[in-house]
Amino acid sequence: MVKWPTYVRLQRQKKIILQRLKVPPSINQFKNTLSKNEAADLFKFLVKYQPEDKAAKKARLSAAASNEAAGGAAASGAAPALIKYGLNHVTKLIEDKKAKLVIIAHDVNPIELVIFLPALCRKMDVPYSIVKGKGRLGTLVHKKNAAVIALTKVETADAGAFAKYQSGFKAQFNENTQIGRTWGGGQMGNKTIRKLEIREKARLLEEAKKANF
Repeated sequence: MVKWPTYVRLQRQKKIILQRLKVPPSINQFKNTLSKNEAADLFKFLVKYQPEDKAAKKARLSAAASNEAAGGAAASGAAPALIKYGLNHVTKLIEDKKAKLVIIAHDVNPIELVIFLPALCRKMDVPYSIVKGKGRLGTLVHKKNAAVIALTKVETADAGAFAKYQSGFKAQFNENTQIGRTWGGGQMGNKTIRKLEIREKARLLEEAKKANF
């Protein structure tokens, strides 16, 4: 007989408990995620707007400093279109209506960190979606995990595809009346279902006996 490690038993017990307990709509909405194909297309689009990593930033700053020291002009112009991340930063962008598209991870723990974001996005009319995997979002911004990311602008060449994502996510999440109102969980085990069936049969049999008298 195999004795499973404690963390495995806790994972399985947590999964069963989450199936049995009734899950409030505000938490249950995070189960409504993009499909595998939709998420793959979205991540292909987001890769174009990855922020630079530490090595690239160091090289860029060194090159700019060398150029300026040699008498060249300092770098100027508008900031490039990049993914914005960080829970507080993205929340501020949503509140200021600067965020044009918000992507939220479905497995943030504790869930209270992001539970308000869907309602905030609907209130501010900012298109949002929920995807599987905070690790996948973290990969986009060179971090281990990321709870939420946002885009404030895109390149002109990607404007058409970006508009499709916005309209699609609005219809699927922002304007979907079922999301945020449907309870989850409440699934009973096989033993409980069998007991209830036996109890119901006994009740019907008792009612039939009473009717015959």
